[in-house]
Amino acid sequence: MQPANSRPVTAAALRRALIAGARRVIASREQLNRINVFPVADGDTGSNLAATLGRVLQGALSRRSRHIGELLQRIGDDAIDGARGNSGAIMAQFLVGLAEHARTAPELDAATLAAAVRKGADSARAALAEPVEGTILSVISAFADAMDEAARQHADDPRNGFAAALQKARSALAATPDQMALLRKAGVVDAGAQGFVDWLEGIAEYVEGGPRSLRMHAAPMAANDSMVQLHLHEEVDPLRRYCTECVVTGEAIDRDALRQALVARDIDSLVVAGTARRVRVHGHAAAPQVLFDACAAFGHVDAMKADDMVLQHRSTQTPTQVAVVTDSASDLPAAIVERYGIHVVPVRVSLDGRDYLDRLGLTAGEFYRRMARSETLPQTSQPPAGDFRRVFEHVLAHQPAGVYVGLSRPLSGTLQSGETAARGQARPMHCVDSGHVCGGQALMAWRAAELAAQGVDADAINSELERLRPLTRTWAMARDISHAVRGGRVPRWAAPAVRWSGLTPIARIDAAGNLKVAGGLFARAGAPEAFARHVARRVTACPGWRLIVGHSDAQADGERLLQALQALLPIDDAHLVEVGPAVGAHAGPGTLVVGLQPSPQA
Repeated sequence: MQPANSRPVTAAALRRALIAGARRVIASREQLNRINVFPVADGDTGSNLAATLGRVLQGALSRRSRHIGELLQRIGDDAIDGARGNSGAIMAQFLVGLAEHARTAPELDAATLAAAVRKGADSARAALAEPVEGTILSVISAFADAMDEAARQHADDPRNGFAAALQKARSALAATPDQMALLRKAGVVDAGAQGFVDWLEGIAEYVEGGPRSLRMHAAPMAANDSMVQLHLHEEVDPLRRYCTECVVTGEAIDRDALRQALVARDIDSLVVAGTARRVRVHGHAAAPQVLFDACAAFGHVDAMKADDMVLQHRSTQTPTQVAVVTDSASDLPAAIVERYGIHVVPVRVSLDGRDYLDRLGLTAGEFYRRMARSETLPQTSQPPAGDFRRVFEHVLAHQPAGVYVGLSRPLSGTLQSGETAARGQARPMHCVDSGHVCGGQALMAWRAAELAAQGVDADAINSELERLRPLTRTWAMARDISHAVRGGRVPRWAAPAVRWSGLTPIARIDAAGNLKVAGGLFARAGAPEAFARHVARRVTACPGWRLIVGHSDAQADGERLLQALQALLPIDDAHLVEVGPAVGAHAGPGTLVVGLQPSPQA
């Protein structure tokens, strides 16, 4: 898109124009989030498009390319790797289509550019299992049709053809409410379509102004942006509540067969975008692992994520309430998560050469079944900062502040990942070291969410958590410490010592947040009751306790422990949970965990 007439588009000029387009979308992110109602009113279309193009901006567009084909190939690869959300995946496939047509072109004349845009439009539409008009697809198609017509009328001038096609894209954007009742009801245009037009307008700004226009500034307010809160909770399908994505890599991936396999598994809002070597999959699923398992049949699955759209939409409905986030090592009871809308960032689990998302990608029960059949030790890794950043950005776009209640710092780098993601956020995200794991960490997150629901501000929540940290207790009892020994959490000499002595080891979290051996029990058949007595003797008098008992594939033992503690201590509120892979991978089956905290009534 060189400003001079009658000249093909060079790689250098295209790179600068696409930089301007990406920056325009990034600057428009909040506006796009506000008008997002389709396919789900979760307020993240702007963030998803910005993330997708941000990956391209930091990758392919950050360095020079020798020719158009090389530049577009790099852009397509980066877009697929960084694609987020429905609109981001469609945008990525459009860019991949551009690259597929122009990969051998050293420059772009009007005809080649129009043909590449047509290929991109067809490729984007083919990526969807059920294309819907009145969306970004409609605007891309209108743009491609106009580029075809302009190439016939302005064969020697790509610049004039692009300007005419942009006008058609703007008209198609304005018509989206006429094509979709949901948009008409909300009084907005489609957010993804608006983002595509914003991208084109950024490119046009470079075409008209040249290199001096390469600056970031806010896009003008859309005429349809009423700045009102959208109350469309009913548009989130609770039966397919997880916005699920992954990247599939391999050789000769059959995208059509992959799409059919996912449709057969009842995946909604499905986008399968990419090339024969690398495919980005996006869909709405009841169980994210169903999507991941289907994809695993076609190649290696990576870059997994699953966002709970019901909780995301709840954030948009609580604009004055502090958001509460924790990680899956907390093993929060599902009822507490639902009651208070707590966002849980999953720890990563690796088993038999595959990676999983704790609880979202792999339930606790399925994890223990697979672990029993596996010949290798499962491994866990902290969530990358990007997983936290995605959650933080969403909640802070709607809520005044957030509190992340993290896994004890000495036990994992998970808290540090959260702290990294919290830096540079538009609103404060307080990262709190719970000093605990599993039940103790869950109790800290539970109390934070309870206070947030009462309207308490973030600073006061932090102060209360600091007060509760030393009053909260976490113990664990392991019938079999072989997993902890193999994982390096317990010294090797301990295994034969436990085996010969008949001891059942007990560990606790100390005041510094470390896991320490705290004794042992000469009990096998009555171990849960003996563990309860051990705990009860070591707590100070309190009028009432909150209790969380966790078990690793040991439901009956967990129930016995819960009943014994309720008989020995004044328990105001109690929950039994299955310990997830984040802890179970190291503790092993049969482990019991106790978390105690003075109840608010006490």
